[in-house]
Amino acid sequence: MTTVRRGIENVLAEAQARLVRLSPREVLAAQSAGAVLVDIRPQLNRDAEGGVPGALVIDRNVLEWRLDPTSDARLPIASYDLWVVLVCNEGYASSLAAVGLQDLGITRATDLAGGFRAWRARGLPVRYGVGQTANF
Repeated sequence: MTTVRRGIENVLAEAQARLVRLSPREVLAAQSAGAVLVDIRPQLNRDAEGGVPGALVIDRNVLEWRLDPTSDARLPIASYDLWVVLVCNEGYASSLAAVGLQDLGITRATDLAGGFRAWRARGLPVRYGVGQTANF
């Protein structure tokens, strides 16, 4: 059996090619239009840098279980029709996670290109302190 070695850069490029990634301003508009923003960054980053106001916090390691409509650990918002925009630090982990959600059948999953740091660099609103967390 031959092992295929694609490397993370190739895997990431393939994931991002599958997504309609949103700019920070497009994410702000999507949120106003009903998209659910989910911050998957570690608590350390949220504490140090803040977060997107109104974003739901779901740790990356439980994301699929919280949003999979068939999971016993799903959140009430879990739905195959859920319009979800994932936010990470710089738009890498969120791309991989969004493709994972699409593979579960959540076809409207995407991410914020450039991540939270692009959001903040554009001067968009930042929230500091404890946010709405769905980690249980």
